[in-house]
Amino acid sequence: MMNTEPLRHWFLAEKRDLPWRNTRDPYAIWISEVMLQQTQVSVVRPYYLRWIEQFPTIKDLAAAPLEAVIKCWEGLGYYSRARNLHAGAQYVVEHYNGQLPNKEEDLSKIKGLGPYTIGAILSFAFHQKKAAVDGNVIRVLARFFQIKEDIGKSTTLKSMRVLAEKILPNEEPWIISEALIELGATVCQRKARCHQCPLKTDCKGYINGLIDQLPVKSKKIKTEYLYRAVAILHHNGLLLVKKGEKGKVMSDLYEFPFFEVTENGITSGKFSEKIEQNFSIAITQATPLSSVTHSFTRYQARLDPVLFHCNKMFAVKTMEWLPLAELQKKAFSSGHRRILQQLLT
Repeated sequence: MMNTEPLRHWFLAEKRDLPWRNTRDPYAIWISEVMLQQTQVSVVRPYYLRWIEQFPTIKDLAAAPLEAVIKCWEGLGYYSRARNLHAGAQYVVEHYNGQLPNKEEDLSKIKGLGPYTIGAILSFAFHQKKAAVDGNVIRVLARFFQIKEDIGKSTTLKSMRVLAEKILPNEEPWIISEALIELGATVCQRKARCHQCPLKTDCKGYINGLIDQLPVKSKKIKTEYLYRAVAILHHNGLLLVKKGEKGKVMSDLYEFPFFEVTENGITSGKFSEKIEQNFSIAITQATPLSSVTHSFTRYQARLDPVLFHCNKMFAVKTMEWLPLAELQKKAFSSGHRRILQQLLT
């Protein structure tokens, strides 16, 4: 088993000063942990501070319009996290009077709360002996104990959660729980800094020279590339936009209309023809803007925007014409937000 004392001393001396570490408020910890999923600490910090200022309590979040919640989340990606937080807050208000419960069974009923987030809330907010096992902790455990099972399998992850809980001491277990996360985030990274590790003396992966081979993970999903011609249709100060449909990847996010094209793109002439055919809008002038690339889920998209001026404005099904000032208040997908920034500048 692991001697956690060196880890404890290292953590107390080296831990980063992060805003969510200065509170035991279960709500604030919940928000921070959800934001930190698949997102770097440096990116999360300003979002977290802005969120807590705008929605200081669970009741404030539950009462807010979903559009305001999505706008506050804009740029963090994986927007289902924000939608789940909003729905979860409403559930907590309805069933627990706006206070997060301190039992695993109750927390598991809240939308969007998985084993890791539940473990983090119980450990960091309620100081229970509960492990919070994220990718950082998995990497530490796989290397320290030389675990060669595929971490892409649920059975492996389940056994690692059990192992992580066994490691925790009876006295102040929450410190070790957070220390494991910190070690994985700052030292036991994909490219490990073993010379800085307080556990290297007993680490089987380090002793046997297997650090670079652990953890073992099944093959990643292949990235798919998308090429899109984006139409910025302008008439008399208004721009045509569409809001993502419920249940779709870009649900609740605004985007400019676009067409799927090949890697070679499309000429302005052909683009104008497509617009006239699909939207019955005549184009008077076309100005290409800078291309934008952005990633979402398993896709990487290149957006080639063109600003088109129209002499008349017609209603387009599922879309709306809005002034630029109004668009600034809307939540856009990251790529289309960068196109909007070009229009603003």
